[in-house]
Amino acid sequence: MPDAVVIGAGPNGLVAANLLADAGWSVEVLEEQSEPGGAVRHDRGVDPAFVSDLFSSFYPLAAASPVLRGLGLEAHGLRWSHAPRVLAHPLTDGRCAVLDRGIDATAASLDAFAAGDGDAWRRLHGVWEQLRADILDALFTPFPPLRATARLAVRLRGAGGLRMARTLVLPVRRLGSEEFTGEGGRLLLAGNALHADLAPEAAGSGGFGWLMSMLGQTYGFPVPVGGSGALTDALVRRLRARGGVVRCERRVERIVVRDGRAVGVRTADGDSVAARRAVLADVSVPALYGSLVGAEHLPAQLLADLERFEWDFGTFKVDWALDARVPWQAEAARQAGTVHLADGLDELTRFAAQIATGAVPDRPFALFGQMTTADPVRSPHGTESAWAYTHVPRRITSDAGDEGLTGAWNTKEQEVMADRVERQVERFAPGFRSLIRARRVLAPPTLQLLDRNLDGGAINGGTTALHQQLVFRPLPGSGRPETPVRGLFLASAGAHPGGGVHGAPGANAARAALRRNRAPGLHRLQHVLTRRDRTGAQRPDGR
Repeated sequence: MPDAVVIGAGPNGLVAANLLADAGWSVEVLEEQSEPGGAVRHDRGVDPAFVSDLFSSFYPLAAASPVLRGLGLEAHGLRWSHAPRVLAHPLTDGRCAVLDRGIDATAASLDAFAAGDGDAWRRLHGVWEQLRADILDALFTPFPPLRATARLAVRLRGAGGLRMARTLVLPVRRLGSEEFTGEGGRLLLAGNALHADLAPEAAGSGGFGWLMSMLGQTYGFPVPVGGSGALTDALVRRLRARGGVVRCERRVERIVVRDGRAVGVRTADGDSVAARRAVLADVSVPALYGSLVGAEHLPAQLLADLERFEWDFGTFKVDWALDARVPWQAEAARQAGTVHLADGLDELTRFAAQIATGAVPDRPFALFGQMTTADPVRSPHGTESAWAYTHVPRRITSDAGDEGLTGAWNTKEQEVMADRVERQVERFAPGFRSLIRARRVLAPPTLQLLDRNLDGGAINGGTTALHQQLVFRPLPGSGRPETPVRGLFLASAGAHPGGGVHGAPGANAARAALRRNRAPGLHRLQHVLTRRDRTGAQRPDGR
């Protein structure tokens, strides 16, 4: 009988398992899929000569995370790589905003749009440098982060106090117009805000866009050498070296509750696995409270709140094997790992409005990944392993593209939408489609089939909007990993601080389990999780 059973071998589940093993617990991880990793996996399914990330690819949050840094995964084979430029946002007129790890290069890019905007970016970066350590501490520790919040309040006063707090809750359109004269800085902030499901006019989208932009400025958008699954491999090797067990193709069907306490799980094949101390669930919130735990073990108010749980947008992704590098009109985009594709801020707003009204966008905002540019081992020299994803409504009522898409996502609809995404790329890179050797389409149902947590193609474990963050995440009053069932802890992106590959929900759940069991390893774990370098953490490439 293991001390703990972890449901799900995604990054959060594996982080939780590693930290429990560090504290001396015996741990068994049960994973439904045939391999571990959740949304951190790669394969050669597009073309045998090309490595393609199935889901996530770039990891600024992993680079910033004290949780992942504290695991020392480089000792278990993990290596990081960077593209020459972090991010580019080209326009069809040939101009291009660039985010570079060198702040002078970023500033020069923005000055090309409007003189003085480079200095505006430096001011925003200066505030980030003042607040960075405490923001990251608040993000990566359990809610409520009392000590980090107290320090952050002191530092906020030095950075402008209420005026700065106002800035961080602004919609990104408003933030961009207040800070920048030209379009370049506005595009960087707004494109980064739309990494989540935050429209340019949504409250808080400015703060999120600023956070993602500054993470890129400081840490870059690094990728694991060899494919995203290299991060998973390092987590699994580390866990196994400490006696942990990972079992794949073991879908958990039920959490066994006895006398109000989680005592184990039952798998789909009828087996039972008992847990001596705790069950940690790296699963979505609706899956945990809607199926894995019987309703008789949950408060009526929680079940009522669950009816109001809001997912983030659906996701539609296309992977490509390209015979040559992408022929971007804007030269700077050819060196960027990530490229944002929308012809201006108004087009981003138009895209978000179409999704809000249930329409499949006709000109989808696409996040485009150039993986060979970021990591040369991903494909043969001179070629590019690439992907793009865009968001679509969870419930589709119409097709703004007038091609009859209904959300059935059958083979015909998948091909129509993939062609639409390619036409969007072609606007910024004429000749792109002639380079395609092979492509693969991952529609929302396919993403969910490959990872049950990606319900309807949602990639953030629930909306990033303010009404489902902090004390409201995942449900009102449930901002911590503890659940109403003793010994059961939520360890997925559904918990604070939410989506992204950083391991914080898993670490928070592990710490809560150890605290509840008064484990002797808790003090050591707290030291690992709370240490940070206030002078600036080392970047993944050692810079």
